[in-house]
Amino acid sequence: MRTLLNLFLSTILIFLFSCEEVVEVDLQESEPRLVVEASIIWEKETSGNNQIIILSTTASFFNSENPPAEGALVIVSSSIEEVYEFSEVAPGVYENNNFKPEIDETYTLSINYNNEIYTASEKMISVVDLENVEQSLNGGFGGDDIELKAYYSDPSEVENFYLFKFFFDDSSLQIYNDEFTNGNRTFAYFSDEDLKTGDQVNFQIQGISERFYEYLYILSSQAGENNGGPFQTQPTTVRGNIINTTNAENFAFGYFRLSQSDTLIYEVD
Repeated sequence: MRTLLNLFLSTILIFLFSCEEVVEVDLQESEPRLVVEASIIWEKETSGNNQIIILSTTASFFNSENPPAEGALVIVSSSIEEVYEFSEVAPGVYENNNFKPEIDETYTLSINYNNEIYTASEKMISVVDLENVEQSLNGGFGGDDIELKAYYSDPSEVENFYLFKFFFDDSSLQIYNDEFTNGNRTFAYFSDEDLKTGDQVNFQIQGISERFYEYLYILSSQAGENNGGPFQTQPTTVRGNIINTTNAENFAFGYFRLSQSDTLIYEVD
């Protein structure tokens, strides 16, 4: 009986393994598109001379990294005809060491890649100072985590848009407009359940344009959607301000923007 049972199990296993078939998924791949990471950030109390622009291309579904876009000609010029050429210092990484930022100055990015010209224009946006940080134990879902509030005073004369960055273990982002706080002293809020005495948190505030704010808002909205299963509506393609003047259909991803920033470093009590 044991022999018959062993023979039966062996037959079943042979049948199962003989039926194993490798399923190949045939995914339709589009042509690679240019991806532009062009954030010119001018930190207060610095010259802002050193700036970096990163170019890559979209990758296939099974490729976890975007290939660098090498051999491009990258130039940023001002409205008063100051020209800054960015040299490739590593694959897809372009650097300029003599950039001269000016508040409210309009700059134009020009990229010549694979014999196609991409352009974008944006103003350098100013930002207020971060003033101080207040700490309390009211954060988190339970209301007993450390919370930090970084205060700043919003100018009343103009409509302002902000990007906040918080650096602790990892970085997190918040975007904000002054529709309900115009002209008031207000704060950016940060809390983390792992915060403890002696930890250091870096707060950064950046001034951004309304158009860039809207771009980030759409991206953040889509990041929180379409998690309900495979039958959810797929997100639309979010396009920035970069235009392919040679071939409009071969548009690029990414955004060219210029922001003044202020940073405040806080150590948790």
